[in-house]
Amino acid sequence: MGTGPLLVVLLIAIAVIVLLIVKVKMHPSLALLLAAFLVAFVTRVPLGKISDILEKGVGDTLGFLTLIIGFGAVLGKLLEVSGGAQRLAHSMLKAFGKQRATIIMALLGLICGIPVFVEVGFVLLVPLVFVVAKEAGISRLKVGIPLATSLMVVHCILPPHPAATAIAGTLHADIGMVILLGLCVAIPSVLVGGVLFAHFAIPAHDSSLQEITEGGLGNFVEKDEKDLPGFGITLLTILLPLLIMVTRTICERLIPADTLAMQWINVIGNPISALTIALLFAYFSLGLNRGFGIEKLQEITDGSFGPIGGILLIIGAGGAFNAVLTASGVAPGLAKAFAHLPVSPVILAWLIALILHFAVGSATVAMISAAGIVLPMLSANPNLSPAILALAIGAGAIGLTHVTDSLFWMVKEYLQISVPQAYKTLTVGTTITSVVALCMTLLLSLVV
Repeated sequence: MGTGPLLVVLLIAIAVIVLLIVKVKMHPSLALLLAAFLVAFVTRVPLGKISDILEKGVGDTLGFLTLIIGFGAVLGKLLEVSGGAQRLAHSMLKAFGKQRATIIMALLGLICGIPVFVEVGFVLLVPLVFVVAKEAGISRLKVGIPLATSLMVVHCILPPHPAATAIAGTLHADIGMVILLGLCVAIPSVLVGGVLFAHFAIPAHDSSLQEITEGGLGNFVEKDEKDLPGFGITLLTILLPLLIMVTRTICERLIPADTLAMQWINVIGNPISALTIALLFAYFSLGLNRGFGIEKLQEITDGSFGPIGGILLIIGAGGAFNAVLTASGVAPGLAKAFAHLPVSPVILAWLIALILHFAVGSATVAMISAAGIVLPMLSANPNLSPAILALAIGAGAIGLTHVTDSLFWMVKEYLQISVPQAYKTLTVGTTITSVVALCMTLLLSLVV
């Protein structure tokens, strides 16, 4: 098929996904799978190969991510139950001062968002928005939006988050390098799109905000200071998997690959090993060290797996959709066509993810789908870094967070604001953040 028909096939598939998710309210995993069948039938993929392609797409994607997602969920739950997030907020308020509350919440989102999904992280940390806003004497919206923005950035850019890890695997990017470069993108993006935006665009005191009701605070019970874990041990527990994976990446550039030391480093620095080590450490630092017994830890672990079922289905179905795009020739054909356009592949990857996120509402679906579309660009552009392309996709998936995204409604309901207020704050803030992240990624592409 020519470029025109291939583009039509892709647009129809995306339109089907959007229609099924937004209008029919179908689960994204089913929508992605049906779109995969549609592409396979239209492009005349041999019927005997369709099942094998779908199975391989699901298996290749989930085979790497299942344990990472599961262990990350347990790590996040331990952070919540132990009071670690509350400790970080209180310690940072004391260290930086109440006048820097917006920066504190943005940094808290960057740190605490590492092991948890963006929606889970917001529910976990939103009670602290009210605590920090009250202590700082400012609007809850002024500290809540930087938090939501930073959580979205971590979710889309930094492994071991599922979507960020998934696209790194799809594009064959080194995860440690994605983390290192991702930090260079994430921090300035959050400071501009979260902190500076909140400082200049959101009033410190907003009389239009609704009165707080008890329901808006969720089930949060503030712990006594003496019952909280230490700041250092909490921070180390959260950052441990990143430190391990980044250390591996650094060592790969300093130590010969055929040495025994490097072989051990590769084993320990593998994302699955890194998350395993971090979780075992968390069982001690945030569990046994806080007086939790083995039965309590087992209860926390078992209770962490339920919420991740949906995300596993979405990622698996996304892998199947991407496999069909490749096997059918849609993705490779479009990549060749895009390669001749006078536009940077980084900008194209960002734009595809941005449009998909706007249409579908799920950053995870947008990122995984975009990765399958732009993967062949790497072959057409041998000098293009897979890590840079992964960051471009993540940057695009941050922006245009609006009514199709569940985070939009969570921010609206928990902060008790109107839809127009959510558009003026969250949607605009995430879009500014997305553009800044793109600019930072383009700068990094000049040297990587």
